[in-house]
Amino acid sequence: MRSDRMKKGLERAPHRSLFKALGLTDREIEQPMIGIVNSANEVIPGHLHLHQISEAVKAGVRMAGGTPLEFFTIGVCDGIVMGHEGMKYSLSSRELIADSVESMAMAYPFDGLVLIPNCDKIIPGMLMAAARLNIPTIVISGGPMLSGVFQGKKTDLIKLFEYVGKVKVGTMTMEELHEAEGCACPGVGSCAGMFTANSMNCLTEALGMGLPGNGTIPAVWAERIRLAKEAGMQVMDLVNRDLRPSDILTAAAFENALRVDLAFGGSTNTTLHLPAIAKEAGIPLTLETFNAFSDKTPHLCFMSPGGPHDLHQLHLAGGIPALMQELSRGGMIRQEAMTVTGKTVGENLKGRNVLDPEIIHSLEKPYHATGGLTVLFGNLAPEGAVVKSSAVDDTMLRHTGPARVFDAEEPAMQAILDGKINKGDVVVIRYEGPKGGPGMREMLSPTSAIVGIGRDRDVALLTDGRFSGGSKGAAIGHISPEAAEGGPIAAVREGDRIEIDIPGKRLSLLISEKELKLRLAGWKPVKKELKGYLKRYAALVRSAHTGATFE
Repeated sequence: MRSDRMKKGLERAPHRSLFKALGLTDREIEQPMIGIVNSANEVIPGHLHLHQISEAVKAGVRMAGGTPLEFFTIGVCDGIVMGHEGMKYSLSSRELIADSVESMAMAYPFDGLVLIPNCDKIIPGMLMAAARLNIPTIVISGGPMLSGVFQGKKTDLIKLFEYVGKVKVGTMTMEELHEAEGCACPGVGSCAGMFTANSMNCLTEALGMGLPGNGTIPAVWAERIRLAKEAGMQVMDLVNRDLRPSDILTAAAFENALRVDLAFGGSTNTTLHLPAIAKEAGIPLTLETFNAFSDKTPHLCFMSPGGPHDLHQLHLAGGIPALMQELSRGGMIRQEAMTVTGKTVGENLKGRNVLDPEIIHSLEKPYHATGGLTVLFGNLAPEGAVVKSSAVDDTMLRHTGPARVFDAEEPAMQAILDGKINKGDVVVIRYEGPKGGPGMREMLSPTSAIVGIGRDRDVALLTDGRFSGGSKGAAIGHISPEAAEGGPIAAVREGDRIEIDIPGKRLSLLISEKELKLRLAGWKPVKKELKGYLKRYAALVRSAHTGATFE
């Protein structure tokens, strides 16, 4: 056993003494030791209940003859840090999480790991560590939040951001907004809808690293506790079989994840996280690959924010296994891929049929013929930009308008709320990329404000930063190279005409090539006074087309 390095033999008597100081018996020390990696805390609604998930996991490990030992990672709630300096620490925390899990699992040579994440950066950070460490590992998330009800209609966190715009233009009162605050997030779990957290928890299933149901069973259902116990038991099977992430995180697994991502119209942030996980697994995954798969993958689930459905509805319709089964009918799923169940995808999908064709459409009746994410290229984004095309109104799939240029999120947000953005404008927010922010802030506030003031059908927003999985409208992010690296977005001037062609996968600044070169030749980097972790992060991180990975 891997854990024998710290517990077996004459010279390890002091080590065993320290384990006994924890209250472990000789038998517990002799058994396989399983690291329980928990991101529980009291500042994220999606993580408040993870102690309960952990206890269920530990029960499962013990039932299967293992010894669970728990440790913790940090976690940042994108909703709470949205719109202020705290958001710079969200994406950047992904690398800290991966490094901290690596540090603990190398310092303590566990025989296996159970990862317990639930929200945006924690999931990919833990999966990156799993690929890097390559010891038997399984993921069990905390599950999605249920949607709320406000004035008789379904609501969620994203609606709150939109309501801010409604109050500003006078279509909602402050009293109504206060009432909505108490309704939108009814309890624990990752925010309802196919936002980044739920996208990544579902893709963990598609990658084969989580048990069926990992992404869709609601946080407050007892079924989630039972799944956690199953995960605890199953990690022992992985240890006994020496089934590792390298056996699961193969090229076939990432192909499956891409298909599922495009079929349910996942968050644009998956184009950051899947490549970052793939890099750790030694699998090449580029933005061009997303487009190649999008052209051949139908959009089958119309999930919030673009559509009307949420995660518990997807679960009742058969969940990710049913969606994968439907895609399999078209030969779009690599069934030979191995999973943490100890079985192949094909074996897992037997009998997993669609239970509600209104939630998971058939291949013959897709919502859209192509996938829910699109990568754009052009002279404004030579290395790519990403849009959640399934959440864009048809009227904005092609659009040309004047640039309204802002060098940070805050002045852009103020201009939107002050009514200074006009019909047809293309709002450009730059110097918010991974290096320029630093930290590539998520911009749900401005996109939701545009929706709230009723401009999502005639105003576009472009940025080298990123958007929430809850953003909708013509919100195009991840523009690479970013402004801080001298990308073309740094050369855009107020009033320049910008052309967006989502079906044609093009994003163009309508000036001559000569003029663009002249502007970039005169460009000078914007200097920001940084310290601490952000200074180190900015020095190492690369533009979004790499997955915002380190050099």
